[in-house]
Amino acid sequence: MRTLPPYPTSRPRRLRRDAFTRALVRENRLAPEDFILPVFVLEGTRQVQDVPSMPGVQRMSQDVLFGVAEQCLKLGVPVLALFPNIDASLKTPDGREATNPDGLIPRTVQALKERFPELGVMTDVALDPYTSHGQDGLLDETGYIINEATVEVLRAQALTHAAAGVDIVAPSDMMDGRIGVIRNALEEAGHIHTRIMAYSAKYASAFYGPFRDAVGTRGALGKSDKKVYQMDPGNSDEALREVALDIAEGADMVMVKPGLPYLDIVRRVKDEFGMPTFAYQVSGEYAMIKAAAANGWLDHDAVMMEALLAFKRAGADGILTYFALDAARLLQQQR
Repeated sequence: MRTLPPYPTSRPRRLRRDAFTRALVRENRLAPEDFILPVFVLEGTRQVQDVPSMPGVQRMSQDVLFGVAEQCLKLGVPVLALFPNIDASLKTPDGREATNPDGLIPRTVQALKERFPELGVMTDVALDPYTSHGQDGLLDETGYIINEATVEVLRAQALTHAAAGVDIVAPSDMMDGRIGVIRNALEEAGHIHTRIMAYSAKYASAFYGPFRDAVGTRGALGKSDKKVYQMDPGNSDEALREVALDIAEGADMVMVKPGLPYLDIVRRVKDEFGMPTFAYQVSGEYAMIKAAAANGWLDHDAVMMEALLAFKRAGADGILTYFALDAARLLQQQR
């Protein structure tokens, strides 16, 4: 940075004197179109289940989800990200329900695109909601996740979602080479407009706990973890290698997950590649803000907006957040 003239010639506080000046020189702003709203989908009709570890978040059946989609359009939130909570009887060691064209997610995609064609729909490409063991892949006899066999199932899952009309598939599994396999499969099947948002730098984080409650996988893992495929939280250079590989394999957008504890990764990714870069404000981050606000320790709306703005300042083009509708309403009121 160049040398600035010393005080009193330079008085930075001049630009903080009043609201209009602060607004005039503000470097980063939030808008509803920055947000993607993750939602949890159930079978049935008129089904709503609260997620106790995520106050304000619910699992819902397709008919209830239509009301949420209408709110997104009204408030300017452009994309819904779907995550399934399926019946335990459908979960198997090989997660084959993930590839069922008549499964919960393909049917939900079809219904949303028919009713709300202007709303973007994104789906998770991963096996953990479908496996009886709660891992994101197929296991060998030692319990280790097999890469290539898992990627083949992910390829079939992505094709199933694309055939249902999804706009964006988002592989979150962290298997090696899966972006290239999925991209080639989509091209060969004629799904040339299906975008891939790769979970490129997804860390083996302790912040995912409430999400696993929401999709019903926490108990399945038992004492296991996902450290043999998700990234070590101590690594930063490795994230750039992972992102570079996903871009080379055909990712249209890349993601860093979790969010606030990894803003340094978001900034490095954006600076290094200049790609559309997203961050996921994960369930644990959401739950912490909710819990602190409920106890009167923090101002809920102020902290919510400050945390979301931090993603933009770090270089994120968009944010997956459970606060999407609340934040969009607040922004609409401020106009």
